[in-house]
Amino acid sequence: MVSREGENPLPVQIREALPRLLPEFLNHQRWFSGKARPIESVEIIEVVPVPTGRLRAFLVLAQVTYAEGQSDTYALPLILARSGQGPSPQAGDQAVPAIHLERQGERAGAILYDALWDKEFPKVLLEAISSRHSFKGTKGEVFASPTETFQKAWNPGQSTLEPSLMRTEQSNTSLRFGDQFILKFYRRLEEGVNPDREIGAFLTDKVSFEHTPFLGGALEYRRRQAPPMTLGILQAFVPNQGDAWRYTLTELHNYFARIASQDPGTVESLLPRASSYGVGDAEAPSEVRDLMGPYWDAAGLLGQRTAQLHLALASEFDDPNFSPEPFAVSFQRAQYDSMRSLTVQILRLLEKRLSSLPTPSREEAEELLRREPEIQRRFESFLHKKLTAQRIRIHGDYHLGQVLWTGSDFVIIDFEGEPARPLEERRTKRCPLQDVAGMLRSFHYAAYTVLYEQRLQQASGQIQSERLESWARGWHQWASSRFLKEYLHVAGKAHFLPQSQMELSALLNAYLLEKAVYELGYELNNRPDWVKLPLRGIHEMLEPRN
Repeated sequence: MVSREGENPLPVQIREALPRLLPEFLNHQRWFSGKARPIESVEIIEVVPVPTGRLRAFLVLAQVTYAEGQSDTYALPLILARSGQGPSPQAGDQAVPAIHLERQGERAGAILYDALWDKEFPKVLLEAISSRHSFKGTKGEVFASPTETFQKAWNPGQSTLEPSLMRTEQSNTSLRFGDQFILKFYRRLEEGVNPDREIGAFLTDKVSFEHTPFLGGALEYRRRQAPPMTLGILQAFVPNQGDAWRYTLTELHNYFARIASQDPGTVESLLPRASSYGVGDAEAPSEVRDLMGPYWDAAGLLGQRTAQLHLALASEFDDPNFSPEPFAVSFQRAQYDSMRSLTVQILRLLEKRLSSLPTPSREEAEELLRREPEIQRRFESFLHKKLTAQRIRIHGDYHLGQVLWTGSDFVIIDFEGEPARPLEERRTKRCPLQDVAGMLRSFHYAAYTVLYEQRLQQASGQIQSERLESWARGWHQWASSRFLKEYLHVAGKAHFLPQSQMELSALLNAYLLEKAVYELGYELNNRPDWVKLPLRGIHEMLEPRN
């Protein structure tokens, strides 16, 4: 069924009931990012029929207005069915997300299911991309398009690939088609090109970067006199053993197991003497390499792949969306103001939440609040001199969870940027050291996550606890040093890097501190039990440097 543009294909009863029922439905979905804000109203702004041949399917765009702050637009693929009908779920025995429609307190017999849980609906989207199909809605149109790379690799028989939902996504919904493709469907939409699609297309068709999945195609919503909205992207599936976060935690457990068999007096001498990260030029004793095992080489390989990504993103000089740019004085000032503003905002939130924190974290938090002027002074590297580094397109949300481990190599994924930030901000060119800082902070998170697990398991006194923390810190610093050394070796004299070691260290440490402050705010709002990780990281950064 295809409706004429301007005609609403939803039955009147459903069209009237949906805005009232959606707030409760949205608040129960993992991908809905507005849970912390009371919903004031929901308006259906678009309905696009998607023919499946079996059930009535629609793509509904809903505008969510909150009691405070800006509104959001969400994409809801829905299947309309009666009781006893429904999608053919491909998600195991878990319940399919659904909206039950009622009439005067009684069931009306109609149900709206999340169409991405159906077996046929995702196949329709895959086929649409392969055939460059479009679907007309009430106000606009959904366009599906393949890339040149996809067209070369596509076999029409692949349209029969069975879809399966992936459970790792939180802000989006991803489906895997056999061992060939992944369709990432965005839930919260913004006008403009999603950087995941934009950078994916650049790395696929422009520079053929082999350490990220190739972009196969995209789904896009367009309406007259408005910028397009990216609904989803199709990528190649990369066989893997999980993400680098999981791999890192496994290797950290092995690291702590090796430490248990070492003489305490001997191992203390192997800890790094410096309290700062330096710029990756430290040489590790052979004993450290033995204790870190295969992760010593893995951290170096990850540094290489990160540098190769940045070199690829900085290789275009004709496209204004990707050509490198200098640090303008106005951008330096904006970065400085942003860092200072973020710090004030997060520390006021920390002050407000002090009484709810467990005692050890509360003591560290109180100390951090006293050191606020010291934190602000660390950001002054963006004010006092002209920076030689350049701005390029970067990953923007780089950490161990954004990298796949294949068993022998790393593959970088998810170029959407931090979903909470506005789209245009995520497309802004930045210093690539922000990605580097994100990965170093991820090393810290991993080390201390396993440390706290070890403490819970052993609970063997203060001395043992302090020794374990020394070794967590040692692992973090050695992994960071190894990553940095290989990153700088591969990047070489790239124009996007600072020309002096002093500027490199100043920028990196400023970005590290900014990232840790951001993490503190995230944990306060989402995972209060994790507040101790960014608190510990910030205190370490503020220690005197040797």
